[in-house]
Amino acid sequence: MLYHLYETQRSLMEPFTDFAQAAAKLFSNPMSPLSQSPMAQRMSAGYDLLYRLGKDYEKPTFGIHTVDVDGVGVAVHEHIEVDKPFCELRRFKRFSDDTKTLIKLKTQPVVLIVAPLSGHYATLLRDTVRTMLKDHKVYITDWKNARLVPLSDGEFHLDDYVNYVQEFIRHLQGIYGNCHVISVCQPTVPVLAAVSLMASRGETTPLTMTMMGGPIDARKSPTSVNNLATNRSFEWFENNVIYRVPENFPGAGRRVYPGFLQYTGFVAMNPDRHATSHYDYFKDLIKGDDTSVEAHRKFYDEYNAVLDMDADYYLETIQTVFQDYKLVHGTWDVRSPDGKVERVRPQDIKTTALFTVEGELDDISGSGQTEAAHDLCSGIVRKEQRHLEAKGAGHYGIFSGRRWRELVYPQVRAFILEHEVPQKNAAVAVTEIPDDNPPARKAAVVSKPTAKAPARVAAKTAPAKTAPLTKVSASKPAQAVASSKALAKPLAKPAPKAASKAVAASVPTSAVATRWVKPEGDEPTGAAAAPTASDLGTAKAAVTAAPAPRPRRSAARKG
Repeated sequence: MLYHLYETQRSLMEPFTDFAQAAAKLFSNPMSPLSQSPMAQRMSAGYDLLYRLGKDYEKPTFGIHTVDVDGVGVAVHEHIEVDKPFCELRRFKRFSDDTKTLIKLKTQPVVLIVAPLSGHYATLLRDTVRTMLKDHKVYITDWKNARLVPLSDGEFHLDDYVNYVQEFIRHLQGIYGNCHVISVCQPTVPVLAAVSLMASRGETTPLTMTMMGGPIDARKSPTSVNNLATNRSFEWFENNVIYRVPENFPGAGRRVYPGFLQYTGFVAMNPDRHATSHYDYFKDLIKGDDTSVEAHRKFYDEYNAVLDMDADYYLETIQTVFQDYKLVHGTWDVRSPDGKVERVRPQDIKTTALFTVEGELDDISGSGQTEAAHDLCSGIVRKEQRHLEAKGAGHYGIFSGRRWRELVYPQVRAFILEHEVPQKNAAVAVTEIPDDNPPARKAAVVSKPTAKAPARVAAKTAPAKTAPLTKVSASKPAQAVASSKALAKPLAKPAPKAASKAVAASVPTSAVATRWVKPEGDEPTGAAAAPTASDLGTAKAAVTAAPAPRPRRSAARKG
């Protein structure tokens, strides 16, 4: 009933918000006579503020059309890769007509960003995506508003969330051989469950898991969010925050946790801060401070846009994560799409490196909640585990804004590069994957050079056991040696990445507290060497000198 009352009130207010918008333009447009009247600026600012307080905020767009890659502008095309009833897997495909840049884009790591389903849209991670696109192939989970999903599409449970993540991981593995996974806030728990289940079945797991500001163990340093979930019973949430979608939406009749109730809770956490922000916006309009005005609009266009969550998913999350702590107690069972019930066992993960990130001032996921993943993932060797605490960063600061770009991201990028392996479709002019080559962590097969190729490209590469890098003749010209190393590197024994260490070393230690979860003096080791500048130069030479046929993909895309 409350949802119906809210929609009725919103419908009645809509004409007034439209009038406020028109009035604000009448008092601000230089061509309007009203703009010449006394107090015109104040009248325009007042009506503009009234309009923004009363308007309905729709889902924002990512709006990422170009990114800068080493000084070269790269076009970005966003499209839906996989469309599920409650989620879309979006890809941000990059295009460039610069040969050197294009080769670099093809060899960069593949990253699946799992966005939170906790009130806001995935566009909240716009800055995360834009930053990652400079050095990675990026995919993101874009969760749908439950009120727009018809009842005929069925229910959505926490188990379905876990199964979605597994399906998306397998989809990327089928295309590239493997991928890296980043989860922000709420999805850290279901992502850990998804990878655990894959490991327990013996499936290929992602190369790395990066978990940022999530409630892995909500018992540690509880925040106001944790206290609300623990101080109220499961029945209280079911009886007080769950309502049915009104008839004017496609999902009419679906039980949901409405977005407007979530938004009320967000504002109630810091009411004074929001009131001050809106008053400052009013004063900036009067002063004509367009920069501050636009910054306010961009923030609240995103912050005020909320979605409904399916009731089953929300209630199960409250019970599993914040009340029963099933993940840390080892009592969480997940039902697979075929109906099989499986126990979540993080200790079964052995081939996926783990990186956890927390903000020093995080008031949503308290200190230690995300770091708890290291104790659960006891099967991962210590040298493949890392933890970072960003000094001065709040919850949003670890994945958006200056601290994310300058402090957190360089560490995340270095960690991913450190564990990257050659992709199935990377450097297509030099490598080709046979159809019978499984999409596990296998090295690419170097295509045979043609007779016209220069000597430095035509150098044959044998398996690492019979022709290791140390046996390259020192009498060869420098270019030939560099080429041989570049071609043999994907088949060589994994080694630490100097490039990733250099990136991590460039981060100011005074601003970030980084703790390696490993024995003292033990250097981190990746799964394979990341592409270097010499690799890319050799690949470019191979494209020019010896074009190879179009590679065949070993697995079809999965929908």
